[in-house]
Order: sequence, then structure tokens, then C-alpha cells
Amino acid sequence: MPLTEMKRAADTVRMLAVDAVNQANSGHTGTAMALADAALVLWTQFLRFDPQQPQWANRDRFVLSNGHASMLQYAMLHLTGYDVSLEDIRNFRQWHSNTPGHPEVHETAGIEMTTGPLGQGLSSAVGMAVAEAHLASVYNTDNFNVVDHYTYVFCGDGDVMEGVSHEAAALAAHWKLGKLIAFFDDNKITIDGGTDLASSEEVLTRFTAYGWHTIAVEDGHDMEAIHAAIEAARAEGDRPTMIGLRTHIGLKSPAQDTSKAHGALTGDEMVTAIKSAYGWEYEPFTVPEDVREFMHDQRVEPAASQTWAELFKEYALANPVLAAQFARGQKNELPEEWADALPTFDADVKQATRAASGKVLEKLVPIIPYLMGGSADLTGSNNTLVKGMGMFQADSYEGRYLNYGVREHGMAAISNGMALHGGLRPYSGTFLIFSDYARGSIRLGALMKQPVVWVFTHDSIGLGEDGPTHQPISQIAGLRAIPNLHVFRPADGNETAIGWKVALERTDGPTALILTRQGLPTLAADVSGAERGAYVLADSDDPQALILATGSEVSVAMEAYETLKAEGIATRVVSMPSWGIFEEQSAEYRDSVLPRHITARVSIEAAATLGWHKYVGSYGTAIGLDHFGASAPAKTLFEKFDLTAERVAEEVRVLLS
Repeated sequence: MPLTEMKRAADTVRMLAVDAVNQANSGHTGTAMALADAALVLWTQFLRFDPQQPQWANRDRFVLSNGHASMLQYAMLHLTGYDVSLEDIRNFRQWHSNTPGHPEVHETAGIEMTTGPLGQGLSSAVGMAVAEAHLASVYNTDNFNVVDHYTYVFCGDGDVMEGVSHEAAALAAHWKLGKLIAFFDDNKITIDGGTDLASSEEVLTRFTAYGWHTIAVEDGHDMEAIHAAIEAARAEGDRPTMIGLRTHIGLKSPAQDTSKAHGALTGDEMVTAIKSAYGWEYEPFTVPEDVREFMHDQRVEPAASQTWAELFKEYALANPVLAAQFARGQKNELPEEWADALPTFDADVKQATRAASGKVLEKLVPIIPYLMGGSADLTGSNNTLVKGMGMFQADSYEGRYLNYGVREHGMAAISNGMALHGGLRPYSGTFLIFSDYARGSIRLGALMKQPVVWVFTHDSIGLGEDGPTHQPISQIAGLRAIPNLHVFRPADGNETAIGWKVALERTDGPTALILTRQGLPTLAADVSGAERGAYVLADSDDPQALILATGSEVSVAMEAYETLKAEGIATRVVSMPSWGIFEEQSAEYRDSVLPRHITARVSIEAAATLGWHKYVGSYGTAIGLDHFGASAPAKTLFEKFDLTAERVAEEVRVLLS
């Protein structure tokens, strides 16, 4: 390696970080300074990328899990030819800049995922490595390796402290994801002070116990030692590798090795001291010409994407079916007429919507080869496994079903990583109550617009005897509050099939299917309107009142409708499986379903009433549960908590009196 030139380039990265944070008067300087040496070695000697084709399928993936060090990545993107200019770096953390405070996948070319919440990047990188292993196993042949790349991730003390990283790291070792290589920035500093304030563990020893290959680099600024460690990691093959880099946060700054270096090192005195320590005499935001020329010459395989494209052309000639399937998966395209395979259920069928979901998957999994699912140790309860999928394990990467164990948060982060990688449509299952454990990853997936399908079963007090510990009350409202997450709670098997349809047709965000444990009657009416989020299920001439419901309570609403109809009270029943989808419809459609002049409105949902007054108004009544449940059979609970057709009918009478 040309060490002199690389050191000079690393110092350029450091100074760009110093200048950008200083100008923004906010940010995180110290970690960018500490990891510049490792970044230079990785990006110039190993990382396979193409700035002109940043999304080509067989690129190496790089994730900055400690996303607060975003200026490190922006500087590297600039120096390696991505669409990040010096002007962009000057606008670090400013309105509408493509250099936001933390990396965002849709804002900046070359960013593989949005990071910042610690632990998420490392955990989703596991999902990217899962995707690489699976796709390689399915699509590579004896003559063609069309999927053959690494996933690299930088992480820090905070990442390995967060629980989600423990869950994902254990799975990475269990699955022997040898093409996952992580770099642990062992600077021994957190915001509050030294890591010894809150931690006594040996991080690399813990990862060794998981089953990772671990390498300690005592001087994390020694480029030759870093290079040797990466070579050893790539040679390992059968285990993911964690390279521990003993670095100095805020290297050579007056704040080196202190908690102050975690944040913004700003001000004339501080910046002058840093640049003096490095002998840096250039104006702010300067990339010396010799550094620019060196970085241009040092790019690894600048035409790698073109080389791969030629390889794929040959592959397609030899393997046309596989190539077409691979291309569809990369584009997130569904097979033609796939929706024709969706099952329909007769009106005399009574079943849980979780069971209906399983039957939908039985039809879809065989015809959508890139649909890949799993469950957090609740496979039989979630109905997420279809015969013939095969288990994804270290000796069977071609399997399409993942056993996550009791690791909801890790499962969710890994699912995000699979979606981010491309080529797969992941779905994952657990009980709705345990969505709380996964919430951080669910939220991040929505922010990143990743089309993961969450299968949340046992959706209410309807699960019965397991009691309040397992009965979700606030979870539906909490999920609805996450922007860009479609929450879909179907009323029967046919609405469930529609829920899967809208989830899989969506490519700009995740969908949560909220499914019952208890059996529900199949609605006799046409439920195709569920595709629009809410629709008129039953109506009367000149209705006086509206009854709104979701999921298992739609059949309760229908009972109340029939009771009131017999009394001569005209009502309309509106099934509202997805508020989010309904809100995306035109105002004209929304008003046609919920006419503004009808103010007598009653909603019923076996969950928190939070949010329902948006639809029932101040005059209407929201029936639900604003308290915890209890242990008893489901039928008893619905009666004792007054979630009944009689209650709905009486509330309508009161509003009309």
C-alpha cells in the first residue's frame, strides 16, 4: 500500500469532518477522525463499488452503524467519486442538503441504509449478509457467480451495547455468515465518559462466544495492521468477523480520548489547534490536488459494475429462467397475474385471520420465489411457514424460512437489511404484543421506505386465557402513529387476502397485518373495497348513523346493524382495515364512505380508543379498551368488557335520541 499517500488522504477526511462540523456548529467530529484510517484501507484496497452505478446488484455493501460519524462517510463518498460535492459537505446538516446529520438511504448516493439509532446498522447488516448468502445459493451456478460480495459495517461501543445487536450477532454466527465483516471502534469513550462507567465486558470475547471470528488490532490507526486484519477476515469464510480497532477518538485534537470528542469539536481555537497538530495549512473544505489524484487512481475495480453486467449477460444466455427471476426480484416486480392465485373464502367458513393468512401464503410462496419469511419462535402460531420453503441454515442457504428464535428486535432489523439489500421480499411474524420489542426497527424500516410485511397475530383480548401480559391494548394505536407504516386489520379471510395483496404491491414502505387468534365469520358481502382502506360494508337508504369497525369487531358491528335494522333504524357499517390507506384516497372517496352530514357515529375496536375520534368526531362514541385485559376465554372477555353488538346498538340509539 502507498502508505504516505493514504495517510495524507485520511487526514483530508479528518479535516473535511472538522470543517463541516465546525460550519454547522453541530455534529460529531471525534469518531470520524478516529476511523479515517480504517475507512481509507477498506475503500481503496477492498471495497468493490462503482460511483456511476451506485445500486448495481453485486456491489459490496458498507454500513456506518455508528451513524453519528456521518461526515466520515460523506468525505469518503466525495473522495471516491460519488455524487457528493464539496458544496454538499459545506451544507452538512442543512435544510434539503444531501448530507443530513445522520446517513439517510434515500438522500445520498452510496448510502446503503439510514443509521443513527445505535445497533440498527450492525443488525441490518446481518440481514444484508443473509440476502447475499441466500441469493448466491439460489442463483449461482458452476460456471457463474453472479452473487458474490461482502457486507462491511463500522460500529462503536454504543452499537454493541444495544440489545438488538446481541440478538442479530448471535444469529449471524449461528448462520455462519462468513461474508459479514464488522469493525468495532474500540475507543473506550461514551457521551457520559469512559465506557468503564457502564461496562466491564470484553467485547471481542463476547463475539467469540457467539461464534464470530475475532481479530484485535491494538493500533487502530496502523493501516498495515488493518489491511492484514481484513485479509484474514476474508480468508475465514465460515464465520462472520469482528475486527476490534483500538482507536483514539478525536485523534490529535485537544479533546482526544475524552467524552468531549464524541460531539462537535468547534470554535476557532479548537479548529486551529487540530489543524496545527496535523500540519494542515489549507483553507477550509480543501482537498489537495495530489490527494484527489491519488484517490482517483486508487479506486478498486472502477469498472466492476460493467464487468458484472457482461457476466450477467452470459449468465442469462445460459440460464434464462433464473436470470429473469433474479431480475424481477431486483426490481421488486411481482409475477404476472400473481393476484389470481389469492384464495377466496366461502361465506360459511369461520376461521381466524391468522389461519387465512397462512392459506394466502400457501398460494403465494410457490409463485413468488423471492418471498422469504420467518418468525420469532412462533411459527405454528403465526402460520408463517409454508411446506416446501426449506429452512435457511448454515448448511442450507437456499432455504426461504428463517427461525429467529425469541429475538423480535433482531428479526425486525434483519428483515430491514434483507429488503435494503434487494432481491428479496421479507416477511416476519410474532404476536402483536411483542411488536413493542421490535418497534425501533419497525420505525426505521418505515423511515427507510422498506417494503417488509409484518405478520402480527393474537391481536386482542380475543387470544383469551393467556391474559393481560399477552393481550395488546395500545399496540395498534402505537403502530398507526408511525408515519409510512400501513396498519391493516382485516375482518375475515377475504379481507386478509386483500391485506396481503396491498402489502406486496407496495414498494415504498412496510405493512403490518394485524390478525386474530379466534375464529371469525366470513362476511357475506363484497369486501373488495378493503383495498382502499375503508369501505361501506352494509348500508341503508338514508342512513342516520355510522358504525365503524376493524378486524374481529366488524362482525360485531354487523350484528348491531341487523338489530337496528329490525327496529327501523337505518345505519351504515364501514369496515376500516387500514386508516393509512384510507387517508391516501381522494377527499371525494373519503366523504362518500363517511358522509360529513352524518354525525351520529359509533366505532368499536378491541383496543385503545386513541385516534378514533378523528373519525367519530366529538359527537360520536368510540367503544374500545383503555385498560388492560384479563385472563378468561375470549367470549367471556368480550362480554365482560362490553364489546358487544348490544352495546353498539345502544350507543347508536343514545346518539339518535
